[in-house]
Amino acid sequence: MKTALKTIALAAVIGFAGISGAMAQQIKVGFAAEPYPPFASPDASGNWEGWEVEFMKAICDEAKLDCVITPVAWDGIIPALTTNKIDMIVGSMSITGERLKTIDFSDKYYNTPTGVIGPKGAAFDATPESLAGKTIGVQVATIHQSYADKYFGGAGATIKEYQTQDEANNDLAAGRIDAVQADAIALDAFLKSDQGKDCCEHKGNVKDDPEILGAGVGVGLRKGETELKDKVNAAIKAIRANGTYDTFSKKYFDFDIYGG
Repeated sequence: MKTALKTIALAAVIGFAGISGAMAQQIKVGFAAEPYPPFASPDASGNWEGWEVEFMKAICDEAKLDCVITPVAWDGIIPALTTNKIDMIVGSMSITGERLKTIDFSDKYYNTPTGVIGPKGAAFDATPESLAGKTIGVQVATIHQSYADKYFGGAGATIKEYQTQDEANNDLAAGRIDAVQADAIALDAFLKSDQGKDCCEHKGNVKDDPEILGAGVGVGLRKGETELKDKVNAAIKAIRANGTYDTFSKKYFDFDIYGG
């Protein structure tokens, strides 16, 4: 009788474990450790908030994934994925041919232009000819660094690398550099801040180069993990179709960030 009870109890434990496991798969989601408003920033209590945080929560809920935000330094975020320290990247990472050599991506979940900002009244635009002789700040290990090196550095500009976008923006506001290149939406957030609205203005968007700037932003995934990729892609499609994507996006943007 005791043996039978033990067998029943063990079966119950295994059963509950199976039910719990079936409810949600735990996924460590890599976010860049530094603030990147309006996409992701920690609040005063250390809780992450922003458009991309809401996007992550929406796809994880839709795909029934138990997602845990895991901050990682941006220049180490792909190695963190490939060495299993995180399971996917939700960090405004553009889908490029170079990155596809190392990792895989979900379908696009947003696509915005690349912009250049500079001091108010400074007479230059976002072309290589206009920026010749200028010092341009970019975040290290980004598509913007690659683009600036090719188009602006080759035309006579000095490219200065920063670990975070905030550092580049701060140096621009302090007059230590002449311009900053980054995602136009992230730059717009800076220009609307107390610091940015006093010092700086949008100078224009750069000429597109899909080979460098990519085909939109996707969720970074390890190669070969087709089951997780299928879940993420299905979730992106679902939240676009059921209105969830539009609902949280309207809190941050007055246009469709999904892009063309």
